[in-house]
Amino acid sequence: MANPRPFAPYEFMIAWRYLRARRAEGGVSVMTWISLIGIALGVMALIATLAVRSGFRAEFVDTILGANAHTTVYMPPGQIVNDLTEETYSVAGTIADYAAVADRMAALPSVLRADPVVKGQVMASAGERSNVAEVFGLTQGDLADIPRIADPQTAVGDIADFDRGVAIGSGIARELNLGVGDRIQLISPQGAQTAFGTTPRVAAYEVVYVFTAGRYDIDRTRIYMPLAEAQSYFNREGVVDEIQVYVAEPEQVDDLTPALMEALPGSLVWTWRDSSGSFLKALDVEDDVMFVILSVLVLIASMNITSGLIMLVKNKGRDIGILRTMGLTEGAVLRVFFLCGAFTGVIGTLAGVILGVLLALNVDSIMAAVNWFSDGGAWDPAVRGIYELPARLRGIDIAKAVGLSLVLSFIVTIFPARRAARMNPVEALRYE
Repeated sequence: MANPRPFAPYEFMIAWRYLRARRAEGGVSVMTWISLIGIALGVMALIATLAVRSGFRAEFVDTILGANAHTTVYMPPGQIVNDLTEETYSVAGTIADYAAVADRMAALPSVLRADPVVKGQVMASAGERSNVAEVFGLTQGDLADIPRIADPQTAVGDIADFDRGVAIGSGIARELNLGVGDRIQLISPQGAQTAFGTTPRVAAYEVVYVFTAGRYDIDRTRIYMPLAEAQSYFNREGVVDEIQVYVAEPEQVDDLTPALMEALPGSLVWTWRDSSGSFLKALDVEDDVMFVILSVLVLIASMNITSGLIMLVKNKGRDIGILRTMGLTEGAVLRVFFLCGAFTGVIGTLAGVILGVLLALNVDSIMAAVNWFSDGGAWDPAVRGIYELPARLRGIDIAKAVGLSLVLSFIVTIFPARRAARMNPVEALRYE
């Protein structure tokens, strides 16, 4: 009589009956329950961590690309001589024919637009309050094309009024207690040049628009000013500081660097990856470390399957001897107890997937509750850079967690299953 094929239905039936048996009958032990719960919690933590990791990275990159240029083209700094004092000092490079340069860059393949920009550092004040800010001078049309800035759902005021005032971040508005219609005073250290040196330039502007970009550092420090006014305020008449370029594929922005430098000979290029590359690399390192740590936790939980199966094999010694005398091969016995451990791993993994998905979908609400109980200390936007804890479930992350858990569960099951298969039926039945 031919041996039945491996993993025949009766093998599944025996394994399932062993798992369903009460502990008094030599069935599932406490260690098996501990391993099942441990695997479920480990998979849940792994899925939730990977989801938060993906969501945090996606949110961080989205705020970068939604409120900043994908790449910036600028001229290297130069030196000028003060005609009154005959002193030589370095100044930032400027672009004179910026309209023509912007047109050449905008005509390049995959470039969406190129915006001439004037930049400068100022001190912003209102009443007795003050704050350091960075001013961006650009046209109203260019400002309206920045997604995170021109968002009517998060902004206050009308962006169409930009030509008669300034747009400020919600963080500046909160710290200086300003709203639409109030006036903000800007003080620039680089003002008019006199025989006694450079005097600060002071000007007051009406706040016509308050935006929320979603990044704490941007909302707290950024001010937008009409291009012509910024040129006059920062002594940039007829020139701009840089050309900000937006492309269709931000991930491939480095491929455009040679063409952009050719459009403005002698220029330098600074991409969004250059400005945030160290932070993104730190996120990648943190992701790898967290995955390894949580994988070790899943491994520890899976190893409890070994303890549970060894106890099950010991309790089922008589059954193993009877099954062997009835004609069950060593391979069949091995597969029966392998299935016992595999069932534990599969059930624990499925439970972990369900719990992990539920946790990832509600992580923001859970974090908000924790933040409320800790009086706002659990999530500080000033440290994190974003206002909420995002989570993004991806199929590849769930597959990685499931695959890791199942592989580890199957591997640790082999040793006790081999021990059961090699048990001598005579020795097993000697004292029965």
